[in-house]
Amino acid sequence: MDLPELPDRIRVATPEDVPAILRMIRELAEFEREPDAVKATPELLREAMFGPDSVASALIAVDDGGNAAGFALWYRTFSTWEGVPGLYLEDLYVSEHQRGSGMGRALLSALARIALHRGWTRLEWAVLRWNSDAIGFYDGLDARPLDDWLTYRISGPALGSLGS
Repeated sequence: MDLPELPDRIRVATPEDVPAILRMIRELAEFEREPDAVKATPELLREAMFGPDSVASALIAVDDGGNAAGFALWYRTFSTWEGVPGLYLEDLYVSEHQRGSGMGRALLSALARIALHRGWTRLEWAVLRWNSDAIGFYDGLDARPLDDWLTYRISGPALGSLGS
């Protein structure tokens, strides 16, 4: 993967990080009040991030002991208007005991560096409306919500019905 220099304590995830990533995904689901929603397995994550047809990438934030304490899982998008790819941040998570340490900002900075290094024009993500701490953090980075856009999702039986 062609990468710029990353901030201190941020590195590219490896297959060995899959258990830590899955642990943090479960912690994130608990925080987001959806503890039973995680269906991902180590095998699914390994295939998605490191398989022959990988679709996602991740960065790891490490604590002073070198342990994974945060992650950013992302994938490439494409803008028809810009004519170039962009980066969509699926999940940004920092362990509760590391929040406020600068890890979240370092992970976002690393993603911005990747996008700029590759000539991509966008870094986008979604945030839950009730997560005021995250919203304040993002506002402090001069990120702005796209108020004119609604996020839609179709899944489960509705996806099956539409696809049949």
